[in-house]
Amino acid sequence: MTTRPSVFPGLTAADALQQLRQTSPLVHCMTNDVVQSITANVLLALGASPAMVIDPREAAEFSTIASALLVNVGTLTESRAESMLAAIHAANKAQKPWVLDPVAVGAISWRSDFCQEIIRFTPAAIRGNASEIMALSGLAASGRGVDSADTSLAALPAARALARQTGAVVAVTGEIDYVSDGEKEWAIPGGNVLMTRVVGTGCALSAVVAAFVSLPGDRLSNVAAACRVMSCAGELASREAKGPGTFTPAFIDHLYLLDAEKLNGGAQW
Repeated sequence: MTTRPSVFPGLTAADALQQLRQTSPLVHCMTNDVVQSITANVLLALGASPAMVIDPREAAEFSTIASALLVNVGTLTESRAESMLAAIHAANKAQKPWVLDPVAVGAISWRSDFCQEIIRFTPAAIRGNASEIMALSGLAASGRGVDSADTSLAALPAARALARQTGAVVAVTGEIDYVSDGEKEWAIPGGNVLMTRVVGTGCALSAVVAAFVSLPGDRLSNVAAACRVMSCAGELASREAKGPGTFTPAFIDHLYLLDAEKLNGGAQW
């Protein structure tokens, strides 16, 4: 049985959030068509700056300007795959970190092959649900597209193995999020089931991870801080939302209003 890691300290997340707000990183979001709006709004609420540059004639150039690059394969096409590869190579050459969100990997063969190809190019972080992380690591997984049938704790060994394989910090998200660099891990409880009833919270988290990995300091802590920020805002928003329709604006507001006191409270074991 997998042992649960220690809970990530809220005050450490607060320090990282303060640093993000001071630096306002520019995040190049090569994300899927369904989630661009919520992704941009989440980053803006936290104090980061989003940009969606997709065309292959611009993507490589822009990834050298941005603070970090997000590659989300949710609505993958041949031209978008070309753009993503160009942007990844340019980001690596410019020593800019990039993050992979392997949406529905394991469920569809072409995107699975594509993600297996690009994880050779040293992502700084990988963020996915349990089934996606297990499939990307080569383990059998139970999932239906973006829906995971595996628990995040069950996927922690796969996250650990994938981190060792790629050198990335791997975040496997679910009812409890787990973040691993292959040797050390953090757990991030919190959030709410309403986060799974609106489109884009997971994809937006991947963009937040990209913003946080652009910060100096310990990368494992920075990725855990991104997860804590999102879970805390989700937990707070759920207390006042009547359902999915009122959750999203409350969630954006709580991201904007997050402070050290709120991040240091919230869910524990």
